[in-house]
Amino acid sequence: MTSVEFTALMLLATAATFTPGPNTTLSTALAANFGLRHSLRFVLAVPVGWALLLSLCAAGVGAMVIALPPLRIGIQVTGVAYLLWLAFKLTRSGSLAQADSSQLTVTFWQGVMLQFLNIKAWFLALTVVAGWLAGREDAVSRFAIVLPLMLAFGLCSNLTYALVGTLLRQWLADPQHAGRRLRWFNRSMAAVLVITAAWMATF
Repeated sequence: MTSVEFTALMLLATAATFTPGPNTTLSTALAANFGLRHSLRFVLAVPVGWALLLSLCAAGVGAMVIALPPLRIGIQVTGVAYLLWLAFKLTRSGSLAQADSSQLTVTFWQGVMLQFLNIKAWFLALTVVAGWLAGREDAVSRFAIVLPLMLAFGLCSNLTYALVGTLLRQWLADPQHAGRRLRWFNRSMAAVLVITAAWMATF
């Protein structure tokens, strides 16, 4: 892989992982509501899920998903519905909770599966495969570079957003405002999820 190709991959990874989306929004919201420790299972699930998705696309499954409209639409509809359900759960959360609360729970495997319900993630994985792997004689060695790089960016971006949520936690818990700050924060995060779901529906 040339330095130009590697730089382009770095730029794509930065833009794709650090811009706000369902993963970063949930990382922030989970950390703000439940603390960093509770959010880590989702933060770790994102790169694991995306690694599996990228691997499937490299094996040719991604192209099949995009080529079959019923399958692609099914993924879109399920992903949009799941994001809207998470947004609804967020709007109902009005007090900071402990890790054992069931107000807004996203398990590790739900976090992994969310990557497969995001049609944007499928297209991103296909873009990486088409631009850096497909038809290359050194595709295996390239994959050995691309996969860890995308994993690292996915982990770093979601951990960064989770840390932001953790820093906001004390401000949101200010007793003088009786949960008003948290309610508006959660509604704002829910609005981001709804906007993301609407964008995914037209992708």
